[in-house]
Amino acid sequence: MPRSRSTFWLPWLAAILLACTAAHARSAGYRYDTVHSQILFSITHDGYSRPFGELHIAKGWLRFDPDDWSKSATELDIDLAGLDMGDADWNKAVLKPEFLDAAHARYAHFASTSVERKDDRHGVLHGELTLRGITRPVSLAFTFNRLGKTIFGLHTVAGFSATTTLDRSDFGMTAFRHSIGQQVTVWLEIEAIRDDHAVPPDADRAGKDQP
Repeated sequence: MPRSRSTFWLPWLAAILLACTAAHARSAGYRYDTVHSQILFSITHDGYSRPFGELHIAKGWLRFDPDDWSKSATELDIDLAGLDMGDADWNKAVLKPEFLDAAHARYAHFASTSVERKDDRHGVLHGELTLRGITRPVSLAFTFNRLGKTIFGLHTVAGFSATTTLDRSDFGMTAFRHSIGQQVTVWLEIEAIRDDHAVPPDADRAGKDQP
């Protein structure tokens, strides 16, 4: 008995829908927008104030699935030589070997190990930060702000805000203990542009080793 036209097309239509659903469910790749992403930090200065410094992401990638955060991962490099304390001499002082030691290790590197979801917008990103050649575990509490097209529709952008506190002595910065605070508060305002070529080929294999 000959099949009707609708019966003929149904298997093909189902296959297309399943393929689209699978594509949508996969984690998407992003590259960090180094212009619109900022890193601010603050530390006590002799008890008088908590001045701010600014750093920028040099490069990095993000894999993000808005439906399943456990599939997400990221790596990024922070350019320490681009430090801005608002004063050229102050910049030089903080970049010296006693502190950031940017001449010997210009980039700080962060690599995630897992993502802990708290609710629809909040989570904790766990990973390892390498600074001054020293690697320590770091956790960042973050807010997922938005995922959508830019106002001109040129890019799809994911936006996040995050914060953490570091102990500078954990990374070998022990100078001036009595005048400069130990705890460094860090804020990150992050934008990442959809780019499926940004995630390196070995990122999926590395992710399988993560908890």
